Amino acid sequence: MGTVAWIIPVSSIVAFLIVALGQNSSRKLPLITLFATIIGFIAFIVLSNALLQNGTQTFEITWLKTKEVMLIWGITLDPLTVTMLGLITLTAAGVQMYSLVYMKNDSRLNWYFAVHSLFLASMITLVLANNLILIYIAWELVGVCSYLLIGFWWEKRSAAEAAKKAFITTRIGDVGLLIGIILLFTETHTFNLSEIFSAASDGEISQTTITFSTLLILLGALGKSAQFPFHVWLPDAMEGPTPVSALIHAATMVVAGVYLIARCLPLFELSEISMTILLVLASITALLGGVIALVMTDLKKILAYSTITDLAFMMIALSCGGIVPSVFHLIIHGFAKAALFLGAGSITHGSGETDIRKLGGLKNKMPVTALCFSLSSLSLIGIPPLGGFFSKEGILEVLNHEYGIPLLLIGLLIAFLKACYLGRLSFFVFFGKESKSSSNAHESPKLMLLPIMLFTTLTTLSGLLLFSYGKYDGFSMFLNQEAAHAINFLHPITISSILVSLIGLLISWNIAKGKSIPGINILMKSKAIQVPIRNLFYIDNIYQWFINAIILSFGRIIALIDRQVVNDKLVDGTASILNYSSRTFRYLQTGKMYNYALGMTFGVAGLAVLNIIWQFIL
Repeated sequence: MGTVAWIIPVSSIVAFLIVALGQNSSRKLPLITLFATIIGFIAFIVLSNALLQNGTQTFEITWLKTKEVMLIWGITLDPLTVTMLGLITLTAAGVQMYSLVYMKNDSRLNWYFAVHSLFLASMITLVLANNLILIYIAWELVGVCSYLLIGFWWEKRSAAEAAKKAFITTRIGDVGLLIGIILLFTETHTFNLSEIFSAASDGEISQTTITFSTLLILLGALGKSAQFPFHVWLPDAMEGPTPVSALIHAATMVVAGVYLIARCLPLFELSEISMTILLVLASITALLGGVIALVMTDLKKILAYSTITDLAFMMIALSCGGIVPSVFHLIIHGFAKAALFLGAGSITHGSGETDIRKLGGLKNKMPVTALCFSLSSLSLIGIPPLGGFFSKEGILEVLNHEYGIPLLLIGLLIAFLKACYLGRLSFFVFFGKESKSSSNAHESPKLMLLPIMLFTTLTTLSGLLLFSYGKYDGFSMFLNQEAAHAINFLHPITISSILVSLIGLLISWNIAKGKSIPGINILMKSKAIQVPIRNLFYIDNIYQWFINAIILSFGRIIALIDRQVVNDKLVDGTASILNYSSRTFRYLQTGKMYNYALGMTFGVAGLAVLNIIWQFIL
């Protein structure tokens, strides 16, 4: 099975090399990357069956061995790994199929698919790795690929800036991750995750090291998953092609942070400080993203803030030890967000517009897109019996069990905000008054609609994964050997969550129809509330001020020191001294007799004068 597992990333790497090296030849080369991705999905099916038959397996090969250190390339096939493999390979296959039409007229089509393939290989390697050094290598490759794809249309200034912003912002977290890995290695002399977890549980790692290392790992996860205070890069990343956004949000870049926390959860659970900080930052992120999404007007940016909120929702669950509902929501969110972003691309393709205020009535012009987009939104909102309802209920139950009513209320507020902004988006675009931009809109080609329909079906029916079939005992038992929480529709938490979602949808429906809602209108017209939200709470402004006033000013001082002290005084000064001294001392060796005779004369005269002075002193 180890060979089968390695086939998945290796096939995508081979596809990357073929397409990248031959990118100026046939425009049919993207079919190679699609074929490699399909191979990966078939391998996932084989591995899933093997896992159900044989349980968790580990495969390792020695890369470097010294007296003190042994570096091993290893993979672990466990339920979490296989779950992520299914999400990544299936989503990538659908996105690539969609891209064949969406990107067909782009001059750099082959390069797009080449990087796509490398992106997939990097993320799969990250998921397969059973040691921190291989995880970090794959982690950095994921960042590089996201930079290349976000800035794919680098001719646009905004796209180039967005790519740099994403790269630099996530690098800050990556430095923290690297230091955390080094701390753990220094303490345990191994990069192997299972060995580190075992050493930590046996008390072989000090509590201080566990706390600091988990906080540093958390820093890397926050950067990749666009969590506060690193959330600023993700909305700008929408400058990339829409299929790229679908892949990043559904199954690669941003889910990497959630995956890393889930993988390292045994370590995090040993540090109450780290778990508390994770809970606080995730809660801030979810509420911040939800509020900002309410006022966004760009189609893709609303979905971007939706992703930020949902990832935070997963992080909150992980901070309470709820790995099953968190990962389950990760799957459902992945399929839903793939459908929504590809649906957004379909809307743009059919109407040429991304501002929801200029769209409306598309349910008649684009009925398939409208149905899929609406169903995927309702699933994410958590309307029963769609898949998102089950994952939302699982997370709310964990929050209530771990922290009681206060955290449960935060969870319900997050659910309410989600219903408001996703409902507002769908109602404006599909059920609002037909606009000028919508009058000439048309449905997308079938090859674009097929992946959207697939992902919509998956996100709506994915609640069935909780139930057992044959040797499959349900997702909870599959992932963590826990009995699934039975959904009770008469439970107060369930009733409350359904009610807040329905109320959110009702409010957004009335707003889309232009109806007056007491209290809501005041909030919508209040400049004291609206201006800070529309300016993203000035967080980007604060960062820009810090860069301009602190970092660039400090950089100018360093540059001045470098030029005038290091360069002019030390480097050039040393050269000047040598030049002057060489010009002076060259007169001692002229090769001319009269110079030497004159020197000896002055020397003898000088000695005579010194002798007279010496005699006088004595």
